[in-house]
Amino acid sequence: MIKKDLKTKFVNLEKVRGSMIFDYFNPGISHILKNSGCEFVIFDMEHGGLSLESFKTLSIASRGVGIYPLIRVPSLQYNFISRSLDLGAYGVMVPMVNNKTEANSIVRFSKYPPQGIRGAGFGFVHDEYKSYKPIDVMKQSNENLINIIQIETKEGLENIDEIAKLDGVDCLWVGHFDLTNFLGVSGDFESKIYKDAIKKVVNAGKINKKSLGIMVSNKNDLEYYDDLGFNIIAVGTEMSILQNSIKNLIS
Repeated sequence: MIKKDLKTKFVNLEKVRGSMIFDYFNPGISHILKNSGCEFVIFDMEHGGLSLESFKTLSIASRGVGIYPLIRVPSLQYNFISRSLDLGAYGVMVPMVNNKTEANSIVRFSKYPPQGIRGAGFGFVHDEYKSYKPIDVMKQSNENLINIIQIETKEGLENIDEIAKLDGVDCLWVGHFDLTNFLGVSGDFESKIYKDAIKKVVNAGKINKKSLGIMVSNKNDLEYYDDLGFNIIAVGTEMSILQNSIKNLIS
């Protein structure tokens, strides 16, 4: 069943480090990330071409080595969210969340009744193919799964306070490049507009006691966002990290 350890860290606003994987969907990546000190891995369906069938394999491998598999679904749809959870995701990240209504739909799609409308199916990856009592499975899943809401549009930023207030929203995750795009300052992370937007997200997280997440590609950015209050940080992309590491070795 869904364990509570990672969810507890999100709720308690503890610092957690992990990785986002966009292209290298090999079961061995879970071992590599675990050995690197990552506590979680977010497998990406939005950009990387990942299928749910492939995610099932990655989820089982991740669980087997003790790293928490999460998934970014491509869009806010019931079948993506519910099936990802059935296939063993400890939580879902949903992109382009614009308002309270959309955020509430994510919560409803991910939770069993009475908190939501997730369909009941047991004996699959999410409960480790074991015959637990269904009521216990549903209760623990509702309590311990993680909903990550991506704030990366102008509308999402404008509605951040209402989104952050919702029960069942566990993490506000800044999609930093898309956020600059929608704010009209593409790729300018030194822009006052972008920095003010980050402050607004951080403030909403602090007031509502929600975890704050972001992806970084280098140590300087990790320390920068850590200092700002982002407690959930993933490194990525794996393509650029591998390429830069090889360049540094052979240059």
